[in-house]
Amino acid sequence: MADETPLRAKISLPVDFRIDEVKQIVGAAPTPTPPLGVLENFTGEFAGTGFNTVFRPNGAPPTTTTFANPIPPPPILTPPNENVLELNLTTETLSFSASLGSVPNRGLGMPLAVNGNAQEDIFLNGVPYVQAISDVTNPATGKGDGKAQGIHFEPGIWLNVPATKHVPALANSLVRMASIPHGTTINAQGPAPTTVINGPPNIPSVNITPFVIGSNPPELITFASQTAANKDTPRIPQDLTKFIASGAINQAILTDPNTVLRNAIAGQTITKTIVFTVSTTPSPPEFGGGTANIAFLEGNAAGTSANASSVRMNATFWVETVEHLIHIPVFKPGEGPLRIPAKPGTQGPVFTGTPPREIPAPITIKVTSTQIQYSQVVFLNFAGLTWPHVSVATLTPAGDVPIPVSAWP
Repeated sequence: MADETPLRAKISLPVDFRIDEVKQIVGAAPTPTPPLGVLENFTGEFAGTGFNTVFRPNGAPPTTTTFANPIPPPPILTPPNENVLELNLTTETLSFSASLGSVPNRGLGMPLAVNGNAQEDIFLNGVPYVQAISDVTNPATGKGDGKAQGIHFEPGIWLNVPATKHVPALANSLVRMASIPHGTTINAQGPAPTTVINGPPNIPSVNITPFVIGSNPPELITFASQTAANKDTPRIPQDLTKFIASGAINQAILTDPNTVLRNAIAGQTITKTIVFTVSTTPSPPEFGGGTANIAFLEGNAAGTSANASSVRMNATFWVETVEHLIHIPVFKPGEGPLRIPAKPGTQGPVFTGTPPREIPAPITIKVTSTQIQYSQVVFLNFAGLTWPHVSVATLTPAGDVPIPVSAWP
């Protein structure tokens, strides 16, 4: 019988590949591998589900999006229907490679000395990754059980950058460098986390409402497609009746997509959370980073006729330690390893291991797994407005999680 397990996006480095500085002295000792910090949690493969919202331009004929329910003309002084709000229930795989090693970045030295102190070399370490996201929205059921259609692919690298003393004088930071097929690359930075939350995260709200480009405070422009009950707006899916009934997409989720993240962890026992944010426009004293777009996205050299130019990206990640109680059946020495899902019948980690002794009667043991949640906002400029493009997901280990020896009674 053919293996029907769905394929996942994977990444791997050549065997024994490790970056290190090129040394002049033959036989010189290799540079110690720099720490990864919180990126140590980014290992192996993760998979899960999420939600994506994106306002996109509605192209000229023949590619104009058409709808089953006719779109009424907008009243006077309200925005025209030049956009389509696309909503996606998603599945996702996130695959991490082995770390890169010791990546040398050379300080210029005395020409940029500050108070007589020259900038030394620094050594980075990082984790390459591949992310693949598919739309599984099913209007027939109002759930995320439809045929998978790829909507996002992203190769990239996470980097841990050590603190520097002089040029620049910055604390330890994290960097995410990525490329996407629409023609955008990002370099997002932010401070490395310095504290651990002893418990679950406090996930703030996020708003998808567009606003006038450059307005401060933002001049919000709300569209009829943002009201879940409306059935005749330029939105995909146009009619959300079944999604509202199932709870997969409702008004609370449209108003604040991070509701999906909070719903995902309701009832979980989360004992530890590490949170960090990276941005293409990081807050001072951090600086650097940015986005780059192909000409089609920018529209013209001035960026005043953009088709959908990515001008900024912010992403917050919550790395959580989730505690599970798993039930161990009767076991006799010599039997094969056990494979026990954390929550039978649902997506999530599967724990595997061989008890060190006979288990004469079923028992319950306590184990933990790593969970990654994220909320990302890409700000797209077109038609005089900045349009927040929000993506959220909850990801758990896709491979088996070993049961530690300490968990057995």
